[in-house]
Amino acid sequence: MYQLYIANKNYSSWSLRPWVLMTSLHIPFVETLVPFAPGPTQPAFKAFSPTGKVPCLVDDGITVWDSLAITEYLAERHDDIWPQDNTARAWARCAAAEMHSGFSALRNQCPMNCGVQVQLNTITPALQADIDRVVQLWQEGLSRFGGPFLAGANFSAVDAFYAPVIFRFKTYGLPLSGAAQAYFQLMLTQPAMQAWLNQALTETWREDAHEQETTAFGTITRDLRAS
Repeated sequence: MYQLYIANKNYSSWSLRPWVLMTSLHIPFVETLVPFAPGPTQPAFKAFSPTGKVPCLVDDGITVWDSLAITEYLAERHDDIWPQDNTARAWARCAAAEMHSGFSALRNQCPMNCGVQVQLNTITPALQADIDRVVQLWQEGLSRFGGPFLAGANFSAVDAFYAPVIFRFKTYGLPLSGAAQAYFQLMLTQPAMQAWLNQALTETWREDAHEQETTAFGTITRDLRAS
């Protein structure tokens, strides 16, 4: 059985991607959660990950690191990771790759912290540009492929890649409307997303660097995490 190494559910946006994908598509796996340690490096992660980062998938002695590589590894072994339609699959891969490599303002100014609500000091032009591009992508996918998910009727890898964005929009109260708002609400109701969030709220770990990143551009107005 697959073994998926992840870090704190409250913070680890990269871990969320394969976790929510495999959970949503009912692909069995054993979860191993290793919390973030203080400091810029994570020596405990080196025990299972060549890069010392999460997520990392181990399958019968094969180690696969990086969320995009894990997704493609799973796609070779399981149906429905990507859409069956060629056009939808090509678009989904492009949209997922764009998220994987871009949106630096959204990542830096709105780091994932599932258990809190934050009032931003301001929405910078760079952040607004990232928000606008996310909304454009969502609306394009929903319009072209009929929804309710980004590449058609079924949840697929592209939705998993935007799952951390859903939590970011929730935490920071970022503005949405129309089809993008409907998709946001749909994703929040998915059982795998609810399970991740509920488990994140029970975590009592706090890591200073992640907490400082959360308040670098705003103020926590509500903390729903277990003490």
